[in-house]
Amino acid sequence: MRMHKKSRLEERLAACADIVKVADLTDKNMLRAALTPEYVPFNELFGNENPLYLEIGCGKGKFVTEMATRFPEVNFVACEKISNVLIEALERVKEEGIKNVYFLNCAAEVLQKYFEKCSVERIYLNFSNPLPKEGYKKQRLTHPRFLSIYTGLLKKGGLIIQKTDDENFYKFSLESYKEAGFEVLSACENYLTPEKDDAETEHERRFKEMGKRIFRVIVRV
Repeated sequence: MRMHKKSRLEERLAACADIVKVADLTDKNMLRAALTPEYVPFNELFGNENPLYLEIGCGKGKFVTEMATRFPEVNFVACEKISNVLIEALERVKEEGIKNVYFLNCAAEVLQKYFEKCSVERIYLNFSNPLPKEGYKKQRLTHPRFLSIYTGLLKKGGLIIQKTDDENFYKFSLESYKEAGFEVLSACENYLTPEKDDAETEHERRFKEMGKRIFRVIVRV
């Protein structure tokens, strides 16, 4: 079902310009343009050199806002390519006065354009679209082509923490990590209660209420 465009979207995005970098998602040469660095000065934006954690596909922002509130000593960057969804996360952060979150309105394919190499300590992949059809395999966020991007972003010893309700996607991801040379630290097939350094997402809560299992993987580069 097609999502209706939110009212006054451009105006609302403009009101949040100080906490978001908006990419030109209509650019047909987007991937070629990604080869030209346009690094975001995160230390300057946050006013410190705290560790940098990245959530890819932040949706409406429940996870990143809760994590940022609980861990003020960490700087969080949240990426979401659909501005119609992202606006809710942006406005939540503005309304709650959270200072350690910045957003990227871009696709995961171009993340290396905005981050200096080996600058991220953790990447979160929370309930990414599993894209079960074989023809869409290369679009899955744990496909090798994306893992190579994450490897460039992460510091040595950096982590990827993934949660999904889709068992086939979990298994696909696990194999992708191993083939890419990541060290699997944890692979849980029934993740019931968030650990102290984790927060529950909107999807996670709903899936648990439906009785679905949550799969969680932690790997190290």
